[in-house]
Amino acid sequence: MTQAPTPTADTVRRLVRSLLKDGPAGAADATGPEVRPVTEGGGHTTWWVGTRHVLRLAPDHEATVRQRRELRLRDLVRPHLPVAVPTGVAHGEWAPGLAYTLDTRVPGGSGEEHDVSAVGEADLAGLLTGLREVPVRQAEALGVPRTAPRSLEALRREAGRAAERLAPADEFDPLRLKQLAQSAAVQLAAQAGGAVLVHHDLTGERLVVSGDGRVRGVLGWSHAVVGDPAEDIAGLAVAVGSPAAVRAATLAGYGARPCLRGLWLARCDTVIRLAARLEGRDDSPLPLLRTRLRRAWEAILLERVTELRDEETDDAEL
Repeated sequence: MTQAPTPTADTVRRLVRSLLKDGPAGAADATGPEVRPVTEGGGHTTWWVGTRHVLRLAPDHEATVRQRRELRLRDLVRPHLPVAVPTGVAHGEWAPGLAYTLDTRVPGGSGEEHDVSAVGEADLAGLLTGLREVPVRQAEALGVPRTAPRSLEALRREAGRAAERLAPADEFDPLRLKQLAQSAAVQLAAQAGGAVLVHHDLTGERLVVSGDGRVRGVLGWSHAVVGDPAEDIAGLAVAVGSPAAVRAATLAGYGARPCLRGLWLARCDTVIRLAARLEGRDDSPLPLLRTRLRRAWEAILLERVTELRDEETDDAEL
C-alpha cells in the first residue's frame, strides 16, 4: 500500500488558495490566507484557514469514507438540532483517494475553554432530543453503522483491574468502583429495541461554547453510529461533568436507567484511559485525562440504583 503524504503548510496553502480564489470567502490574496494546524504535533490533519474556515484532510481510506459519510449526515441532522453543525464550503481529494472538506468555522470556543451554563445545559438537552428524532433508517441508508450496546459488567471488571494499577501511583482509589456492584451493572444493562443516532464522540473539544456558556455548535460527526443513547450521556459526563450531563439528559426525557448507565460508562472509561496513559498505551495529554476522570466522578443525586422501575426505561431502552 502506498503511504499517504504528510500534509504541510505549503500543501494546505496551495489547496486553500485554489478553493477560495473565486469563492465566497473573499478570499485569498497572492499568498493565500493564514493557515495553521489546529493541534501541534501529529499528522496535522485539521487546519485553521484564516478566521472563518477549517480544513480537514483525511489521512487514510477509512477516514475518507467517514468524512464523505459525515457530509451527508450533517445535512440530515441539521434540521433536528437547536445547535449549529459545520457547513461545507468545498470538498474533494487533496491526494489520490484521500478526501478533504473545507468547512465554515462555528463561532465560539471549546467546551474545554468555557463552562456550560444552565441555559447551555438546555442546549445539550435539545441536542439529545434532536438526535433521538433523526430517522434511524435514513441515517443507516447513509452508511452510519449500527453498534451493539457495550457490556457494563465487562467494562466494570476492566475498570476494576485498571483501578488496581492506578492505586500505587495515588491516581485513583479502587474502592470508589465498588459503588457499581455486579448486580447494579446487570440492572443497568441496555435493553432491546429503540436505538437512536448517537454522536459517539461528545468530548469537550467537540462542543462549541460561547463566553456566556451557551452551546452554539457540535463538531466531529464522523464517528456517529446508531446505538445506545447512554454513550452520548457518557460523553457529556466527560465533557461537562456528570451532574450537568444527567440534568441535560433528564430534561431531554431520559429516565434514571439510561442516565445512570451513561454515568457508569463514563466513569469506567476514564479510569481505563488514565491507566493506559500511565502505562504508555495512550498518548492523550495526561492533564486532560485527569480532568475527564474528575468530571465523570462528580457525585449526582441519582447514585442509588436499587429500585429502578421498568417504566423509567420506556423512552430510552435499546
